[in-house]
Formats: sequence, C-alpha cells, structure tokens
Amino acid sequence: MRKTSFYQHDVHFTIILPLSLLALTVFLMYTAEFHLPTFFSSCRTSIPSDNNIIRSLTKPDLRILVGVLTTADGYERRQIIRLAYSQQDGTYHDAEVDIRFVFCSLTKEEQSVIVALEIMQYNDIIILNCTENMNNGKTYTYFSSVPTLFSDHPYDYVMKCDDDTYLRIGNLVESLRNKSREDVYYGLVNPCFRADDIDYKMNASFMSGLGYLLSWDLAEWISESEIARNNTDGPEDIVLASWLNTAKKGRNRYHNFPGIYDYKGDTPDDYCFKHAFIPETIAVHLLKGNLEWARTLKYFNATKGLKPSNLYHVPSWPGQLISEF
Repeated sequence: MRKTSFYQHDVHFTIILPLSLLALTVFLMYTAEFHLPTFFSSCRTSIPSDNNIIRSLTKPDLRILVGVLTTADGYERRQIIRLAYSQQDGTYHDAEVDIRFVFCSLTKEEQSVIVALEIMQYNDIIILNCTENMNNGKTYTYFSSVPTLFSDHPYDYVMKCDDDTYLRIGNLVESLRNKSREDVYYGLVNPCFRADDIDYKMNASFMSGLGYLLSWDLAEWISESEIARNNTDGPEDIVLASWLNTAKKGRNRYHNFPGIYDYKGDTPDDYCFKHAFIPETIAVHLLKGNLEWARTLKYFNATKGLKPSNLYHVPSWPGQLISEF
C-alpha cells in the first residue's frame, strides 16, 4: 500500500483552500451584486450596472430627488414608469437622480401586501401620513416631509411630477448644470405666453403641476413655514406658487419651454403647452394611457436594446406595431 506523506496532504490543503476561498468570494460578490441598490440611476432598481457601482464611490456633483405623486392602487402605472426609466442612459456625468413613488396611507388589505412586495423589490416608494388626495395638502405633505426623511443625505433639488409625466433624465440634469442651487423654482411657467413678463413671472406666476422643482432650501422652508402649513387646499401648483409669491421666495425662476410640454397626440395645432416630440425634451405630460406611453417611448427609441429571438412570434417587432403618429 502506498503511503501518503504529510507533505502531500499539506500540498493538497494548500491548493484546495485558496480555490475554496476564491469560489466563496465570487459567490458572495455575485450574491451581493443582485441585492445592492442602484446609486446613480434614474429609478432605483435591485440590480445595479457596473458604471453605477463605480460612480457610487465618488461624491456626485448634483443630487436630485424626483417624487412621482401617484396612488397606492397605481401598480401598473408604476411598473410602466420603472421600465421606461430603466432603459434610459444611466450616465449623468456625476449626477445622482433618485425617483420615488409618493402616495398617502394604505387603506386596503391588498395594498398592504402588494405595496410591501414592491418595496422589497424596488425600494422606491414613500408612503406619506395623509389621506389620499390631489389638491388638499398632499403636495404640502410631500415637500414638508422630505427634509426630515433625507436629513442625513440632503439633495440639491426636490422635484414633484405627475404619474402621467415622462422625464428625460439626462436633459433634466443638463438643464440644471449651471443653475443656482438656492431659492430655485423651476418648471413651465403657466400660462407660458406670459413667461417673458418679468413682473408676472416673479410675483404672480406658477409652474405647471405636471412637473416642477425646488431647491433644497425651499423644501426646508416649506417644512417650517406657517404660510404653507395654513394654506394647503386648492389646485396644488397654484397653491405652492402662492406660498413662494407671498414670502418673496423662489427668486431664481427658470421657465423651460419648449423642453417641458404636453403630449400632442392628434391635436392638429401646436401651442405653448402642447407640441410634437423633440429630442431636447425634459418632460412630456398627459400620458394618460398605455398607448400614449408606448408612442412616447417609441419616439425616444426605448426598445433599441431588444435582441431578435424566435421566442417572439410577432409579425413586426417593435416599430411597426404602432401606427405612425
């Protein structure tokens, strides 16, 4: 019988141990990869890209929180929005953009389960302590809550937008590059034909509720202001502007036409709120149904990454499935 020396055992152990450690390390790395939050993404997802992991090691030059105001029952719309943003280019030149879905307290048994699953999967939801509403204080609750919710990691800007608004995140970021980061009120002046009237713009105007943005200091001011706290009922975009106009706040006002506009659809004529899609789009609004979302995403070539496969029995995929518009 051949004898095995202690030396041979040592050699085998010396070889096997590093290989085992290497395998364990690779396993843990891949396991961790599939549970890390996205640090520099237009929408938080459970699987980050390599670029996002690398960029998370550096401090961003610009941080934006986008709150999409929606309702707890809006499961399908939230998923469409997640899919839409997941296909945008996630490299924003050292800018961090976090998109969160914002709604009031849960009221149904099914919401408590389905929303919980969404939170576990995406970690992109804020549930406010309020009764669901549009024009009775929800926007106030959102802006006044943000400074406390994110006090340990403040943003430069806080945005509110509707769930029928699609943002082009890269264009949004670039439009803010050289803007002030204090006392900022940014959006689409309403009515936009008065945007060049400086007195109106600075003292009476309001930004359309489809999507507007405030600097962090204004969110902090709202959280402490009696003017805001005591005046929360009415069309939310007009009410918010009234707080700023009364207090002489938001002196850095940025009107973003034509980059922010309403979906044109079959409307024959353009006007100041509504026109055809343009590459310079910052936000397009009035995407009320799946067809409007599909046509918008088609224009911005959202499905360009789709690879051919014999698993898809579709006569023409994806461009000609939707008629021209």
